[in-house]
Amino acid sequence: MALLAEYSVAATPGRGVLEVYDADAYLSDSAALDAAERQVVAGNGYHLYLLSLQPAMQAQVTIRVWDSIPEVPAHAEGHVPVSIESETGILVVNQLESGPAGEMTLPRPGVYEGHAWWGGRRAAADYYDSYLRQDIADWTPEQTAHYLAQCPAQERYVLELAYTREPEPLDEDDVDL
Repeated sequence: MALLAEYSVAATPGRGVLEVYDADAYLSDSAALDAAERQVVAGNGYHLYLLSLQPAMQAQVTIRVWDSIPEVPAHAEGHVPVSIESETGILVVNQLESGPAGEMTLPRPGVYEGHAWWGGRRAAADYYDSYLRQDIADWTPEQTAHYLAQCPAQERYVLELAYTREPEPLDEDDVDL
């Protein structure tokens, strides 16, 4: 099994949500977001939603493309199967409140399948909750940033993907004339 591409970026899950989507897939999907609330990561084919338990500390998002899908690591806190179609060959990692954190160029456009796994999610949420229990009324933004940066756990989401097929052709209605 060979790793073909890897991209990693720190992103803040504003309102507890991070997104990964094809560069041309701008519309959100409330049903997929609702599914992420139940299973942590869910999508609609063009969007993946990653649901954090905290809204303010950076989480690491890693996308790996393999020649075949690896096993889920034993240390993963949880995992789900995922699929994402990228007509452009570019995936965007988006922070819901502050915009794109970065983007990855895939080896080629197409449909990628595999799994998402995560770690540090509960520990990061517990640390954030400890911040909320502090007497923070007089804290400066710098004090808040310093406190949150001391979190001993790294919240992490990893998409382990492999190319499976070409993207679906565009419908005539989708093509600009």
